[in-house]
Amino acid sequence: MTPRPTRRSRGFWPAGCFTVLALLVLAIIVIVLLWYLLAGRLKEPGPTPPGPPPPTSQSAECPDVMMLSIPGTWESSSTDDPYNPHANPISLMLSVSEPLRAQFPDNRLEVYTVPYVAQFSNPIAFPPDGQASYNNSRTEGTARATDVLAQRHKECPLTNFVIAGFSQGAVIAGDVAAQIGAGNGPIPEANVLGVTVIADGRRTASGPGQPTEIGDPPPAGEGAEVALKGVNVPGISMTGPRPGGFGTLAPKVYSVCAPGDMICDAPRQALNPANALGSLAALIRSAGNPVHALYASNRVDSNGTTATQWTVNWAAGLIENAPHPPHS
Repeated sequence: MTPRPTRRSRGFWPAGCFTVLALLVLAIIVIVLLWYLLAGRLKEPGPTPPGPPPPTSQSAECPDVMMLSIPGTWESSSTDDPYNPHANPISLMLSVSEPLRAQFPDNRLEVYTVPYVAQFSNPIAFPPDGQASYNNSRTEGTARATDVLAQRHKECPLTNFVIAGFSQGAVIAGDVAAQIGAGNGPIPEANVLGVTVIADGRRTASGPGQPTEIGDPPPAGEGAEVALKGVNVPGISMTGPRPGGFGTLAPKVYSVCAPGDMICDAPRQALNPANALGSLAALIRSAGNPVHALYASNRVDSNGTTATQWTVNWAAGLIENAPHPPHS
Protein backbone atom coordinates (compact mmCIF):
# COMPACT_ATOMS: atom_id res chain seq x y z
CA MET A 1 0.00 0.00 0.00
CA THR A 2 1.46 3.26 -1.05
CA PRO A 3 1.94 5.75 1.83
CA ARG A 4 0.07 9.03 1.52
CA PRO A 5 2.31 12.12 0.94
CA THR A 6 2.87 14.25 3.96
CA ARG A 7 1.65 17.83 3.54
CA ARG A 8 3.99 20.66 4.73
CA SER A 9 2.52 22.33 7.77
CA ARG A 10 1.09 25.78 7.08
CA GLY A 11 2.50 28.82 8.95
CA PHE A 12 6.12 27.76 8.92
CA TRP A 13 8.75 29.77 6.92
CA PRO A 14 12.03 28.51 5.68
CA ALA A 15 15.05 29.41 7.82
CA GLY A 16 16.31 31.78 5.12
CA CYS A 17 13.22 33.97 5.48
CA PHE A 18 13.97 34.49 9.18
CA THR A 19 17.49 35.57 8.31
CA VAL A 20 16.25 38.15 5.79
CA LEU A 21 13.65 39.46 8.23
CA ALA A 22 16.23 39.78 11.01
CA LEU A 23 18.58 41.69 8.74
CA LEU A 24 15.74 44.00 7.67
CA VAL A 25 14.81 44.76 11.29
CA LEU A 26 18.46 45.35 12.13
CA ALA A 27 18.81 47.74 9.19
CA ILE A 28 15.73 49.69 10.33
CA ILE A 29 17.15 49.94 13.86
CA VAL A 30 20.49 51.18 12.51
CA ILE A 31 18.75 53.75 10.29
CA VAL A 32 16.66 55.04 13.21
CA LEU A 33 19.72 55.29 15.44
CA LEU A 34 21.66 57.16 12.77
CA TRP A 35 18.73 59.48 12.26
CA TYR A 36 18.66 60.33 15.97
CA LEU A 37 22.40 60.67 16.21
CA LEU A 38 22.86 62.77 13.10
CA ALA A 39 19.66 64.48 11.98
CA GLY A 40 18.13 64.87 15.41
CA ARG A 41 21.22 65.89 17.34
CA LEU A 42 21.39 69.48 18.63
CA LYS A 43 24.80 70.96 18.01
CA GLU A 44 25.76 73.81 20.29
CA PRO A 45 27.73 76.58 18.56
CA GLY A 46 31.39 76.62 19.38
CA PRO A 47 33.49 79.68 20.13
CA THR A 48 33.85 82.25 17.34
CA PRO A 49 37.27 82.07 15.73
CA PRO A 50 39.34 85.11 16.70
CA GLY A 51 39.57 87.84 14.10
CA PRO A 52 42.75 89.59 13.10
CA PRO A 53 44.46 91.37 16.00
CA PRO A 54 44.03 95.16 16.15
CA PRO A 55 46.87 97.11 14.58
CA THR A 56 49.57 98.37 16.89
CA SER A 57 50.84 101.11 14.57
CA GLN A 58 49.90 102.98 11.44
CA SER A 59 51.56 104.75 8.55
CA ALA A 60 53.72 107.75 9.31
CA GLU A 61 51.50 109.73 6.92
CA CYS A 62 48.47 109.25 9.18
CA PRO A 63 47.49 112.10 11.53
CA ASP A 64 46.78 111.41 15.17
CA VAL A 65 43.46 113.25 14.84
CA MET A 66 41.31 114.22 11.89
CA MET A 67 38.82 117.08 12.27
CA LEU A 68 35.87 116.90 9.90
CA SER A 69 34.43 120.38 9.42
CA ILE A 70 31.09 120.72 7.59
CA PRO A 71 30.11 124.25 6.51
CA GLY A 72 26.55 125.53 6.39
CA THR A 73 24.26 126.64 3.59
CA TRP A 74 26.01 128.90 1.05
CA GLU A 75 29.38 128.35 2.75
CA SER A 76 30.85 125.66 0.50
CA SER A 77 30.80 124.28 -3.04
CA SER A 78 31.18 120.87 -4.64
CA THR A 79 34.55 121.84 -6.09
CA ASP A 80 36.04 123.54 -3.04
CA ASP A 81 39.48 122.46 -1.82
CA PRO A 82 38.94 120.48 1.42
CA TYR A 83 42.40 121.45 2.71
CA ASN A 84 42.27 125.10 1.61
CA PRO A 85 38.57 126.03 1.43
CA HIS A 86 37.83 129.34 -0.24
CA ALA A 87 34.27 129.03 -1.58
CA ASN A 88 33.12 131.42 1.16
CA PRO A 89 35.95 133.26 2.95
CA ILE A 90 33.59 134.26 5.81
CA SER A 91 32.28 130.73 6.41
CA LEU A 92 31.51 130.32 10.09
CA MET A 93 33.33 126.99 10.25
CA LEU A 94 36.56 128.67 9.13
CA SER A 95 36.53 130.57 12.43
CA VAL A 96 36.71 127.15 14.09
CA SER A 97 38.97 125.15 11.79
CA GLU A 98 41.60 127.82 11.06
CA PRO A 99 42.60 128.50 14.70
CA LEU A 100 42.88 124.75 15.25
CA ARG A 101 44.95 124.29 12.10
CA ALA A 102 47.31 127.01 13.32
CA GLN A 103 47.56 125.49 16.80
CA PHE A 104 48.57 121.94 15.88
CA PRO A 105 51.16 120.50 13.46
CA ASP A 106 50.00 118.47 10.48
CA ASN A 107 51.10 115.15 11.94
CA ARG A 108 48.94 115.81 15.00
CA LEU A 109 45.85 117.24 13.27
CA GLU A 110 44.41 116.95 9.79
CA VAL A 111 41.58 119.41 9.10
CA TYR A 112 39.23 118.32 6.32
CA THR A 113 36.45 120.70 5.26
CA VAL A 114 33.73 118.77 3.44
CA PRO A 115 33.15 120.24 -0.03
CA TYR A 116 29.52 120.02 -1.11
CA VAL A 117 27.04 122.19 -2.99
CA ALA A 118 25.61 123.68 0.26
CA GLN A 119 22.47 125.22 -1.24
CA PHE A 120 18.76 125.37 -0.41
CA SER A 121 16.55 126.15 -3.38
CA ASN A 122 13.41 128.14 -2.62
CA PRO A 123 10.52 125.94 -3.84
CA ILE A 124 8.20 128.91 -4.34
CA ALA A 125 10.67 131.19 -6.13
CA PHE A 126 9.48 132.34 -9.56
CA PRO A 127 11.37 132.20 -11.71
CA PRO A 128 13.33 129.33 -10.12
CA ASP A 129 16.42 130.53 -8.27
CA GLY A 130 18.72 128.01 -9.97
CA GLN A 131 20.08 126.55 -6.73
CA ALA A 132 20.41 122.90 -5.84
CA SER A 133 17.58 121.50 -3.75
CA TYR A 134 18.03 120.95 -0.04
CA ASN A 135 17.62 117.19 -0.51
CA ASN A 136 20.33 116.98 -3.18
CA SER A 137 22.66 119.27 -1.25
CA ARG A 138 22.25 117.39 2.00
CA THR A 139 22.62 114.03 0.25
CA GLU A 140 25.87 115.10 -1.40
CA GLY A 141 27.27 116.48 1.86
CA THR A 142 26.38 113.35 3.80
CA ALA A 143 27.88 111.06 1.18
CA ARG A 144 31.13 113.01 1.04
CA ALA A 145 31.44 113.18 4.82
CA THR A 146 30.75 109.47 5.15
CA ASP A 147 33.16 108.53 2.37
CA VAL A 148 36.10 110.52 3.71
CA LEU A 149 35.62 109.17 7.25
CA ALA A 150 35.48 105.58 6.00
CA GLN A 151 38.51 106.06 3.74
CA ARG A 152 40.65 107.70 6.41
CA HIS A 153 39.74 105.02 8.94
CA LYS A 154 40.67 102.31 6.43
CA GLU A 155 44.04 103.95 5.76
CA CYS A 156 44.65 105.05 9.36
CA PRO A 157 42.86 102.71 11.78
CA LEU A 158 44.36 104.35 14.89
CA THR A 159 43.40 107.91 13.93
CA ASN A 160 40.71 109.52 16.08
CA PHE A 161 38.09 112.00 14.86
CA VAL A 162 36.50 115.29 15.85
CA ILE A 163 33.35 116.26 13.91
CA ALA A 164 31.72 119.70 13.81
CA GLY A 165 29.16 121.36 11.56
CA PHE A 166 27.03 124.48 11.26
CA SER A 167 23.44 124.88 10.01
CA GLN A 168 22.95 122.48 7.07
CA GLY A 169 26.40 121.17 7.96
CA ALA A 170 25.16 120.54 11.52
CA VAL A 171 22.31 118.44 10.16
CA ILE A 172 24.81 116.44 8.11
CA ALA A 173 27.27 116.09 11.01
CA GLY A 174 24.44 115.08 13.32
CA ASP A 175 23.09 112.50 10.88
CA VAL A 176 26.52 110.91 10.45
CA ALA A 177 27.08 110.94 14.21
CA ALA A 178 23.69 109.32 14.79
CA GLN A 179 24.63 106.50 12.43
CA ILE A 180 27.91 106.02 14.28
CA GLY A 181 26.07 105.97 17.60
CA ALA A 182 23.68 103.35 16.21
CA GLY A 183 26.61 101.11 15.28
CA ASN A 184 26.31 101.39 11.50
CA GLY A 185 28.38 104.44 10.71
CA PRO A 186 31.55 104.79 8.63
CA ILE A 187 33.85 104.65 11.67
CA PRO A 188 33.61 102.98 15.10
CA GLU A 189 32.20 104.99 17.99
CA ALA A 190 35.43 104.36 19.92
CA ASN A 191 37.38 106.39 17.35
CA VAL A 192 35.22 109.50 17.79
CA LEU A 193 36.58 111.99 20.30
CA GLY A 194 33.57 114.29 20.07
CA VAL A 195 30.94 115.98 17.93
CA THR A 196 29.56 119.53 18.06
CA VAL A 197 26.56 120.71 16.05
CA ILE A 198 25.88 124.45 15.80
CA ALA A 199 22.31 125.42 14.82
CA ASP A 200 21.14 121.86 14.17
CA GLY A 201 17.88 121.76 12.23
CA ARG A 202 17.00 118.38 13.77
CA ARG A 203 17.50 119.51 17.37
CA THR A 204 14.96 118.16 19.85
CA ALA A 205 16.59 118.92 23.25
CA SER A 206 14.60 116.11 24.86
CA GLY A 207 14.22 112.36 24.66
CA PRO A 208 16.76 109.52 24.61
CA GLY A 209 20.22 109.87 23.16
CA GLN A 210 20.29 113.66 23.10
CA PRO A 211 23.46 115.78 23.22
CA THR A 212 24.66 118.10 25.95
CA GLU A 213 23.23 121.57 25.38
CA ILE A 214 25.69 124.46 25.54
CA GLY A 215 24.10 127.61 26.95
CA ASP A 216 22.17 128.17 30.16
CA PRO A 217 19.31 127.77 29.85
CA PRO A 218 19.07 126.12 26.42
CA PRO A 219 16.39 127.47 24.08
CA ALA A 220 12.92 126.02 24.60
CA GLY A 221 12.19 125.45 20.89
CA GLU A 222 13.16 122.70 18.48
CA GLY A 223 14.80 122.35 15.09
CA ALA A 224 12.86 123.47 12.05
CA GLU A 225 12.95 119.95 10.62
CA VAL A 226 11.29 118.69 13.78
CA ALA A 227 8.67 121.42 13.80
CA LEU A 228 7.97 120.74 10.11
CA LYS A 229 8.16 116.96 10.35
CA GLY A 230 6.28 115.32 7.50
CA VAL A 231 6.30 118.35 5.22
CA ASN A 232 7.54 117.22 1.83
CA VAL A 233 7.59 119.30 -1.32
CA PRO A 234 9.76 118.67 -4.38
CA GLY A 235 13.39 118.83 -3.26
CA ILE A 236 12.69 119.44 0.43
CA SER A 237 11.96 116.69 2.96
CA MET A 238 11.60 117.60 6.61
CA THR A 239 12.77 114.41 8.31
CA GLY A 240 11.89 115.18 11.94
CA PRO A 241 14.00 114.13 14.93
CA ARG A 242 16.68 111.47 14.71
CA PRO A 243 15.24 108.16 15.94
CA GLY A 244 17.13 107.23 19.10
CA GLY A 245 19.08 110.47 19.03
CA PHE A 246 22.84 109.89 18.96
CA GLY A 247 22.71 106.44 20.56
CA THR A 248 25.89 105.38 22.33
CA LEU A 249 27.71 108.44 20.99
CA ALA A 250 25.39 110.87 22.86
CA PRO A 251 27.79 111.51 25.81
CA LYS A 252 30.35 112.85 23.33
CA VAL A 253 27.95 115.12 21.42
CA TYR A 254 27.30 118.83 22.10
CA SER A 255 24.69 121.15 20.64
CA VAL A 256 24.88 124.94 20.39
CA CYS A 257 21.69 126.86 19.56
CA ALA A 258 21.15 130.59 19.94
CA PRO A 259 17.76 131.61 21.35
CA GLY A 260 15.56 132.92 18.57
CA ASP A 261 17.37 131.10 15.77
CA MET A 262 14.47 129.57 13.83
CA ILE A 263 16.73 126.91 12.33
CA CYS A 264 17.25 125.21 15.72
CA ASP A 265 14.84 127.13 17.99
CA ALA A 266 11.58 127.08 16.08
CA PRO A 267 8.50 127.28 18.31
CA ARG A 268 7.27 123.75 18.92
CA GLN A 269 4.51 122.87 16.45
CA ALA A 270 4.34 126.51 15.37
CA LEU A 271 5.32 125.89 11.76
CA ASN A 272 2.03 124.39 10.70
CA PRO A 273 2.48 121.63 8.08
CA ALA A 274 -0.95 122.56 6.71
CA ASN A 275 0.68 125.74 5.49
CA ALA A 276 3.72 123.95 4.06
CA LEU A 277 4.81 126.48 1.48
CA GLY A 278 4.49 129.45 3.81
CA SER A 279 6.30 127.59 6.57
CA LEU A 280 9.12 126.62 4.24
CA ALA A 281 9.42 130.21 3.07
CA ALA A 282 9.81 131.27 6.71
CA LEU A 283 12.45 128.59 7.18
CA ILE A 284 14.42 129.75 4.15
CA ARG A 285 14.33 133.35 5.35
CA SER A 286 15.62 132.13 8.71
CA ALA A 287 18.82 130.88 7.09
CA GLY A 288 19.85 134.50 6.62
CA ASN A 289 18.44 136.01 9.79
CA PRO A 290 20.76 137.98 12.08
CA VAL A 291 20.61 135.47 14.94
CA HIS A 292 21.57 132.58 12.69
CA ALA A 293 24.40 134.58 11.17
CA LEU A 294 25.99 135.71 14.45
CA TYR A 295 27.32 132.58 16.13
CA ALA A 296 30.80 134.09 15.96
CA SER A 297 29.58 136.75 18.41
CA ASN A 298 26.70 135.02 20.25
CA ARG A 299 27.77 134.30 23.84
CA VAL A 300 27.20 130.89 25.40
CA ASP A 301 28.35 131.56 28.98
CA SER A 302 28.76 134.28 31.57
CA ASN A 303 32.43 134.68 30.66
CA GLY A 304 31.50 136.06 27.26
CA THR A 305 32.70 133.00 25.34
CA THR A 306 31.22 132.95 21.87
CA ALA A 307 29.85 129.83 20.18
CA THR A 308 32.85 129.57 17.88
CA GLN A 309 35.34 130.21 20.67
CA TRP A 310 33.69 127.51 22.76
CA THR A 311 33.93 125.08 19.84
CA VAL A 312 37.60 125.87 19.27
CA ASN A 313 38.40 125.39 22.98
CA TRP A 314 36.41 122.16 23.12
CA ALA A 315 38.11 120.71 20.05
CA ALA A 316 41.58 121.84 21.16
CA GLY A 317 41.14 120.07 24.49
CA LEU A 318 40.15 116.84 22.76
CA ILE A 319 43.10 117.04 20.36
CA GLU A 320 45.62 117.84 23.10
CA ASN A 321 44.49 114.83 25.14
CA ALA A 322 44.06 112.43 22.25
CA PRO A 323 46.30 109.34 22.05
CA HIS A 324 49.57 109.43 20.14
CA PRO A 325 49.41 106.26 18.02
CA PRO A 326 52.70 104.61 17.12
CA HIS A 327 53.76 105.06 13.49
CA SER A 328 55.59 102.63 11.31
